[in-house]
Amino acid sequence: MNKQELLLKKYFEENTFVSSNIESFNKFIEEELQNVIDENRDIEPTIIPHNIDEFKIRLDKIVVKKPEITEADGSKRPIYPAEARLRKITYAAPVYITVSAHIDGVQRESFETQIAHLPIMLKSKHCHLFGLSKDDLIKQGEDPNDPGGYFIINGTEKVIINIEDLASNRLIVEKNSIGPSEYTAKLFSEYGSFKIPHSLERLKDGIFYLTFTRVKRIPAVLLIKALGLVKDEEIMKFISIDDPNQVYINLYEFIETKNDEEAIDLIAKKIGITQTKEVRVERMAEIMDKYLLPHIGTKKEDRILKAYNICKMIKKHIEVSTGKLEESDKDHYANKRLKMSGDLLADLFRVNIKVLIGDMLYNFQRIVKRGKFPSIKVIIRDKLLTSRIHSSMATGNWVGGRKGISQRIQRLNFLETLSHLQRVVSPLSASQENFEARALHPTHLGRLCPVETPEGTNIGLRKNLSLLTKISQGSNEEELMRTMLKIGVKPVQVKQK
Repeated sequence: MNKQELLLKKYFEENTFVSSNIESFNKFIEEELQNVIDENRDIEPTIIPHNIDEFKIRLDKIVVKKPEITEADGSKRPIYPAEARLRKITYAAPVYITVSAHIDGVQRESFETQIAHLPIMLKSKHCHLFGLSKDDLIKQGEDPNDPGGYFIINGTEKVIINIEDLASNRLIVEKNSIGPSEYTAKLFSEYGSFKIPHSLERLKDGIFYLTFTRVKRIPAVLLIKALGLVKDEEIMKFISIDDPNQVYINLYEFIETKNDEEAIDLIAKKIGITQTKEVRVERMAEIMDKYLLPHIGTKKEDRILKAYNICKMIKKHIEVSTGKLEESDKDHYANKRLKMSGDLLADLFRVNIKVLIGDMLYNFQRIVKRGKFPSIKVIIRDKLLTSRIHSSMATGNWVGGRKGISQRIQRLNFLETLSHLQRVVSPLSASQENFEARALHPTHLGRLCPVETPEGTNIGLRKNLSLLTKISQGSNEEELMRTMLKIGVKPVQVKQK
């Protein structure tokens, strides 16, 4: 056996073709589920009994058990994938959550309740097949060479395909063929369930304008001042470019704006908020906190960091438009991210947990209107979340209007099955040209197979991972920060008011 064969043998003793996808699903169960619950921790009904001042429903710990089945007589027992296939049922595990009720700040009732049945990926940590030897797999009616990495929904084997998308929270500056500005800097700010497009452009008057959500073309310097970076000298220091003339006209235009409140009020008038000044300022400040670069933070103290980041965006725009930096390449794989089964299921769960919370509030308030004070046990419908998740996975229709995310696995031969488990699909429309997106890019080398793509309209948009591709999961930001501080990186000193 030569060295290459030995290396490959060792690699496949520790990894499978779908180990990245299984890792992604494990991360979803162990971390992402709890993160989604933490985002929606406190639920406050608007209609509460008249004799109490404050009522809160709190969601705490979420736990996923191993797959089980409830028989017709009510008995529960573990279920293995072979039985799920034969009986045409879903291979799913119960999900339990700790819920408590707080009246006037005092906890009244607390209990663990089931909120859903979650389909489990075969060979993941929560699957009964995890860690079984070849002989044990044969005893359970499984093919010992089957890689796993798929789900069983109503007896049908379904694979969640990988979605290729532009990296969020990353600034891309590109040249426009048409439109009022020659270059546009674009960024998708992603935080929890928010994914908000931002665009920075410089119009013919020489002024930089920023657009986000329904806030259209607001002068960037005015926004920087509204965020607390008021002094022109400091704005220039953070933009820090060789040719300051590029920015002077922006500063001169708003030289009269002396404090952040004035700037916020001016922006509120520009976007058409017409109430009194106090209400205008409050509403505009809320929009800026919530929808302007939410990945940096959504609190008042994060505003100054947002101002620094807008300065950096202006700097990059100027450097690209003056030829000092090259245009961003959207097709470079450093600017792409793959959404695997764990990320896609987190998106699905995040949207549907909000539906469940809305249903809980509706049931609670309906009973309160009748003059009764319900126990929160009666207002949770576990079938609601289960049916919505199963429906998406059965049809492939996902949140955000995406279709074909979950597909019936192709079993014509073993190689086709492996190929289907490794599929990567671009969200771009197959009917449009998108020549550059379809082309083979040098950064695909070793990541995507340069040959395996269909002929016809989907060519270059439907690709497959290379055989030995291993996709890294997102790293912990706090650990990264600690490492960077150790090697001498200095954080920006935020001035406290």
